[in-house]
Amino acid sequence: MLTRADKEALVESLKQDFSNAKAVFLTNLIGVPSNDSVAIRKNIREAQGKVIVTRNTLFRRAAEGTAYESLLKDLKGPHALAFAFEDAPAVAKALKNAGDDFDVVDFKGGFLGDEELSVQQIKELADLPSKDEMLGTLLATFNAPVSALARVLFAIQEQKEAGAPAPEAAPAAEEAAPAEEAAAPAEEGGEESKE
Repeated sequence: MLTRADKEALVESLKQDFSNAKAVFLTNLIGVPSNDSVAIRKNIREAQGKVIVTRNTLFRRAAEGTAYESLLKDLKGPHALAFAFEDAPAVAKALKNAGDDFDVVDFKGGFLGDEELSVQQIKELADLPSKDEMLGTLLATFNAPVSALARVLFAIQEQKEAGAPAPEAAPAAEEAAPAEEAAAPAEEGGEESKE
């Protein structure tokens, strides 16, 4: 049983979490087997998040005077709060994946920054790629032209080593040059004849 000092410390910790979180999700972990609950918490920690399960009255006390107060004011039954300190989609995805395995883990509401989210919006957020996935895609996009150039240079090197002639682009330029030279004297001659 929590002492008064424990409750005060928990409320202060929750207030700190509210102020540091980029997103907060209201859910539930009561009813999930212990080992599975530990795995869910680990997945959320790996996404730079945190899950707290405590009494609704303590959630309400910690949220007083914040934007989260509306989300937590009329809670009944077991609840948990998941905080996302860095990557909100990754934490939402961890909870959504847990909800696929356990019916009791579901979204009941949340906030992204100061904006309140519906359950549907949280599910859409969970479907977004995580920060690491987006950075990987961006890196692949940046590396694509360099990789293509490296493949072309390697192919040219292989052709040279095999003794095959390199593709010639110069003859086409040389063929165009005499045609231009032939046209130039005719124009000059035409101007002279007019004078």
